Amino acid sequence: MNKIAVAGLALAFALVPGAVQGQAYPTKPIRVVVPFPPGGTSDIIGRTLGLKLSPALGQPVVMDNRAGVAGSVGAAVTVKSPPDGYTLLVGNVGPIAVNNQIYKAVTYDSLKDFTPITLAVTAPQLVVVHPSVPAKTFKEFNALVKKHKGKINYGSSGPGSISHLSAELYKRMTKSDMLHVPFKGSALITTSAISGEVDVVFSDMAVILPHVQSGRLRALAVTGPKPTPLVPGVPTVADSGVPGFSMTSWWGIFGPAGIPQPIVTRLNTELTRILKLPDVRKTFAMLGVDAATSTPEELAALIRVEVPKYAKLIQEIGIPKQ
Repeated sequence: MNKIAVAGLALAFALVPGAVQGQAYPTKPIRVVVPFPPGGTSDIIGRTLGLKLSPALGQPVVMDNRAGVAGSVGAAVTVKSPPDGYTLLVGNVGPIAVNNQIYKAVTYDSLKDFTPITLAVTAPQLVVVHPSVPAKTFKEFNALVKKHKGKINYGSSGPGSISHLSAELYKRMTKSDMLHVPFKGSALITTSAISGEVDVVFSDMAVILPHVQSGRLRALAVTGPKPTPLVPGVPTVADSGVPGFSMTSWWGIFGPAGIPQPIVTRLNTELTRILKLPDVRKTFAMLGVDAATSTPEELAALIRVEVPKYAKLIQEIGIPKQ
């Protein structure tokens, strides 16, 4: 046998394991790590996708809630798992793009330690005020903040949370000042907004939308790049006097670094199909979020943009590591 034939045969054998692995996958249950407690947005996203993914792959899909350090405990569990496609993560902007800048306990590198599979959900925040605040529109609110410099307060779910970073980005882009009132979790800032303890919150849609619909809070703007049908008639912050402003929460499906490409492709294909199903999109809309899809490469590109963006903002704010 000549050298060319031998080399070709060796290459063929080298390529077979990955192909066979992709065709055989999965042969056992798949674990989906949800890095937050049961019942929250991440948990519902994971369970909704898992219910559809299980019959698609022919194996049970089991939820594993691993809460702690703002989602980073579950992310770390994923990073340390074998890269065989049997451990997936419902990761959002916090544990993937923000927490490394906030918590000393976070040691993983989001740019290197995960295999991106697909974007799953996007969700702009909603800027809301208590009805007693004399502002019917975001432009009026902006004028109010400038008139009463440092006297308008905003609530957040804690230093480094998206609700905190959104408000701080607004302050920097408008060269205005507001008083930060941090709370431990989104439930507390919602209660404080409803009671009038804080004037304004930049809140996840899923948390705050029911209280806007009930009339207990007033929506002024959405933080994303375009309006959302979830709140008809409510403009974006960018279209309300702060051009270029955009802050959107997102969730994606990840695995540990090194998952074989055939498995990544299989998962992306199935999840993309699932995320386009009308009942899945309806379930997510009821949460106040939008179903989304991407290629693994597009999700990787998003992470490469988001990580330095938040690192820069956190450095400018001067949030010390906890």
